[in-house]
Amino acid sequence: MEKLFKLKENGTTVRTELIAGLTTFMTMAYIIALNPNLLTGFDVGSSLWNGVFLATCIASAIGMFVMAFAANKPFALAPGMGLNSFFAIVVANIVSLTGMSYVASFQAALVIILIEGIIFLGLSLLNIREKIVEAIPLGVRLGIAPAIGLMLMNIGFGSNAGVYSETGGPFFVMRDFFGALTPAVAQTTMGSGYVPMVLNVATMFIGLFVIVILAKKGVKGAVLLGMLVASVVYWAGSFLFLDTDPFASLATASFIPPFADMVETTLFKFNFQGFLQLSWFTIVTLVITFCMIDMFDTIGTLVGTASRAGMVDEQGNMPNMKEALLADAVGTVAGACTGTSTVTTFVESASGVEAGGRTGLTALTTGILFLACMFISPIAAIIPAAATSSALIYVGVLMVMGLKNVDFDDLDQMVPVALMLIAMPVSSSIGHAIGLGLIAYTVIKVFTGKAKEVSALTYIISALFLIKFFLIA
Repeated sequence: MEKLFKLKENGTTVRTELIAGLTTFMTMAYIIALNPNLLTGFDVGSSLWNGVFLATCIASAIGMFVMAFAANKPFALAPGMGLNSFFAIVVANIVSLTGMSYVASFQAALVIILIEGIIFLGLSLLNIREKIVEAIPLGVRLGIAPAIGLMLMNIGFGSNAGVYSETGGPFFVMRDFFGALTPAVAQTTMGSGYVPMVLNVATMFIGLFVIVILAKKGVKGAVLLGMLVASVVYWAGSFLFLDTDPFASLATASFIPPFADMVETTLFKFNFQGFLQLSWFTIVTLVITFCMIDMFDTIGTLVGTASRAGMVDEQGNMPNMKEALLADAVGTVAGACTGTSTVTTFVESASGVEAGGRTGLTALTTGILFLACMFISPIAAIIPAAATSSALIYVGVLMVMGLKNVDFDDLDQMVPVALMLIAMPVSSSIGHAIGLGLIAYTVIKVFTGKAKEVSALTYIISALFLIKFFLIA
């Protein structure tokens, strides 16, 4: 392990890395079921759902293994949120444009993901993606981590743990519980969902405070321990107050991976004939859109998380950035071949970094757990969303602390950073927020007589984002 991952050089141990990998896994295990839900329209149990489920586990693991052994970084990868929803919309549009079945349209859309992955492989091997990272001004880079922190807090409070009831849903903690004028209003709005909501709130805050207290006492694995305490609280609350068994699903769960369904529906099932029914303009537009969103989501996550972990130099550059970027390119190609949307670096990696993860052993651990989930996914499914919210909120708070590195008296820095701080949690897109920050930085420099301080590549990237925001259909 020492030879492979240089643990001593990175100030870590095998135990710390394993705990960090498990922590990352627990905060992002939701994607294993949510991704096939989104890509198949919640057609749970169908052959396509089963195929995408296995593809999610396999493609994520492949990306993480490349991250572990090529880059030796603790970052985890999986099909990106936002990108998978966009992929589902593309599939639905292909259905309406061509009249093909959903499965055939899904297989045609996989060709787009394959093209994107191949493009990223080329750009990564030619160091072009690394040059794009270096083109992001230092002031903008300093704001990426705090903006991601706010986005994590927004996910934890806002959309991670939802409750449904006879009155509708999903109802969320911040909007529907704390946003209600009085408890009576919240209870009326949520109906029978009010008690589960109170349990979610209690679980979330107990977990958060346990993490904070343990972290202040210097306990290693504080995030993981806090999540476990929160899970126990939720499970006990389910028995006592909801009269439900949180482990009931285990009794009828299947632990046999549905490989036959993946072979039938998604494994190397590229529908090139259906793909070519699309116009070339549509194809080019879709490929560019997927590429830009994925590229800057990955760049933002890598830069932001690495900054928080102290993995960057004085110029804000991370060693082995090329190899780290290569991991998501390989993962995306693997995803296309197995049957899922674009694989990207997950922002939840920050939870593992905060747990002490500093090397590829963290990513390797998370990747192995993803593969194991092909056999033990029912166990991962019993981890309550409210417990993962505790970790997301805590890590988000820590990442917001990065604002101390921003020069608040320099509008060249502060305006782009302020825009990213609001745009990232509201849009839920790291890439779009970085695009707004770069456009603001470029405009301010140009119209204050400092145009020469902006690199040519920054001009190009800003122009591309303007085109994407306003001209691409």
